[in-house]
Amino acid sequence: MSASESELPQHLRGNGAPVQEELTLTDLEVRGTIPPELDGRYLRNGANPVTGMSDHPFLGDGMIHGVRLRDGRAEWYRNRYVQTPFLADTSKEVVDVAGTMMDMTASKANTHVVGHAGKILALEEGHFPYVLDGDLNTVGPTDFGRPLKVPFTAHPKICPITGEMLAFGYFFAEPYMTYHRVSADGQMVQTEPITVGGPTMVHDFNVTENHVVFMDLPACFDMQLAMKGEMPIAWNADYPSRLGVMPRDGHDADVVWYEIDPCYVFHPMNAYDDGNRIIMDVCHTERMSLDPTDGEGSPTRLLRWTIDRETNRVREEPLDERACEFPRVHDDRVGLPHRYGYVVGLATPEQMGSAFYKYDLRSGECRTHEFTDGGQAGEPVFAACPGADGEDEGWLLSFVYRPDRDESDLVILDATQIEADPVATIHIPHRVPVGFHGSWLPDDT
Repeated sequence: MSASESELPQHLRGNGAPVQEELTLTDLEVRGTIPPELDGRYLRNGANPVTGMSDHPFLGDGMIHGVRLRDGRAEWYRNRYVQTPFLADTSKEVVDVAGTMMDMTASKANTHVVGHAGKILALEEGHFPYVLDGDLNTVGPTDFGRPLKVPFTAHPKICPITGEMLAFGYFFAEPYMTYHRVSADGQMVQTEPITVGGPTMVHDFNVTENHVVFMDLPACFDMQLAMKGEMPIAWNADYPSRLGVMPRDGHDADVVWYEIDPCYVFHPMNAYDDGNRIIMDVCHTERMSLDPTDGEGSPTRLLRWTIDRETNRVREEPLDERACEFPRVHDDRVGLPHRYGYVVGLATPEQMGSAFYKYDLRSGECRTHEFTDGGQAGEPVFAACPGADGEDEGWLLSFVYRPDRDESDLVILDATQIEADPVATIHIPHRVPVGFHGSWLPDDT
């Protein structure tokens, strides 16, 4: 590591370093065979500060990296900044406790990218989403046809049965949480304030066929940190941990709260109804820290919560002792019973993405794909094989950084044989920095 690099924050070193140039690359080299059934775009979002500097891994500017697949070919790789107000004014405050954060278009749009109602949405959890076109150009922010004055999550859930997009938002002033329901054609049909204990950071939530489950957990807004210009979220050991269950078309008065042991969950794998019970598989940590250097956080492991709505109790069941994150399931199983789930294995903080784990939640088996030669993978995005009946019939897609050549690949694994070599590796003659979340968007959606 050079002296200049050693002076940078940890999150901007190595493959955390941003890339400023926006590229369109064609004639990509492919090893193996791209399944011809893959007709669409693999897109992934991440924080990529346009100035080259950011105070925290969560505060960089959103950049979408994408690969277009069609007829067994990789037609292009593109990376594009989401054109938010921060690109025009790099001095703009991300969190302004004086109130300008109420400008809900002032998004970094750096966390996730999803498709819904024929639109591509770049999201973060403090503001409106931004709409992109198929070439990753920014169209602009959206409020879903209904003037919104509260944030919209980076982790909406799209119901495979109704096509609805279910979401929420959190804020440091009242209302601290708001539930959103967007119709299959992209119109906001419900915005409902939800009563929680205070200003908490709620990164994600859970849906089933009939319910939504909110996670009211002890990562709380801290005004003193905000006034010092630091990341304004801190662990509050005195704040109770609860799960709130509400019918999907319900209201604040319908929420039933269940106390649980102190913990935090950034990302659930999936949830579903089971009679009078709700089953939730989540990546769970006993204590969360947003400072990766302070040593205060605890490992994140797969755990099952069973909410018994008759006894008003929640049972915890650890599913694996290995550290993991970024859980995914088949998109058609969101909110429905799932057998398979996929996560990134976390060998050490420095080796995030050294392996993928495939969990068979029916048998308890876990199968592994190891990335050799120092390869560092991101979130395993599942792309279903069109017309297939099996829940795991499809592929896992992820950008993998190759430190030996300081470049990246898009790797395609057969999800039914996760241990096997990739069915295809698409070489990107360019470095794709570490990022957050992404989606496979088939052309027919």
